[in-house]
Amino acid sequence: MSVTLGNKRIGDGEPCFITFEAGPTHDGLATALELVRQAGLAGADAIKFQIIDADRLVADRKLPFSYDVLVDRVTGRRETLHEPLYDILKRRELKLEEWHQVKAAADAAGLAFFATVSFFEDLEFLTAVGAHSVKIASSDINHLPLIRAAARTGMNVQLDTGNATLGEVETAVDAILAEGNHSIIIHQCPSGYPARLPSIQLRMIQTLKQMFPFPIAFSDHTPGWEMDIAAVALGADLLEKTITLDRCTRSVEHIFSLEGAEPGNFIQAIRDLETALGAPRRSSSPEESERRRAYRRSIFLARARRAGERIEAGDLDFRRPGYGLPPTELDRVVGMTATADLNAGDMLQWTDLRP
Repeated sequence: MSVTLGNKRIGDGEPCFITFEAGPTHDGLATALELVRQAGLAGADAIKFQIIDADRLVADRKLPFSYDVLVDRVTGRRETLHEPLYDILKRRELKLEEWHQVKAAADAAGLAFFATVSFFEDLEFLTAVGAHSVKIASSDINHLPLIRAAARTGMNVQLDTGNATLGEVETAVDAILAEGNHSIIIHQCPSGYPARLPSIQLRMIQTLKQMFPFPIAFSDHTPGWEMDIAAVALGADLLEKTITLDRCTRSVEHIFSLEGAEPGNFIQAIRDLETALGAPRRSSSPEESERRRAYRRSIFLARARRAGERIEAGDLDFRRPGYGLPPTELDRVVGMTATADLNAGDMLQWTDLRP
């Protein structure tokens, strides 16, 4: 089953849909708008943010959170930071009028606009501005009231699965379907900032594709794009990758984000991979077929034969190019007679032979 977001279809047989995540890496309206601009220039399909109200969302203002930051680009040296989750989320807040500006910028850049929501009011805003999709964070996979409300908007619903059990994913999907909404995308989202290799579990993409008829996505939390290449090769229909203005920013998720010219290079790498993957059935272009004939072999005469003389196996040789009778016709050729005088080195054609 495929889904439609804006003018793009997502699912098997469609180009991988590429979403750039800017929710964790902006620090206000100016940087949010610049990240939208860069995503559009890179050729992304969508831009995603997170609608946050830290004061309402986090009851414990001292709830700790740990993550790595990049200290040295050359050596790759990292440092682990610890700070309250409240402080991290507070940096991601925008005012309502600022969100309207961000959505307008996404429209101008030709990007679909997604957002992760925390509260019912966020859904009302996304509906009002005509967002293309709403995302449920992996930490809310069991927040069924929010999931049901998201489904009732009629928008496409994306589910981050993170550390969720498969049973929890099934329950969330059933809740969406029960509201009459069949436009669903399920994400394989590894935990960690950045994710550790054992937590990525790329084969879950195949498991989710077997379990559900909906497009399956990969939300990447690793530096570079090797894992994204692997995800597409395993069948991911959508990629979500974080972008930043500066990977050395001392805040969460910047360390594994794309910066500068990388977003465009990332997209080109995915498109090159799709071209190289090709179709599931072998096919050849006219140029490839002609080249194949040129480098295959034909049946040639190793010595001259006069008209009416019988052709024996010892009279024949196999040489390039392959524009004559192929070696597979050897058994038919042996025992036939020449229709005219033939010279050594002649490439045999059916017109040269008769029973």
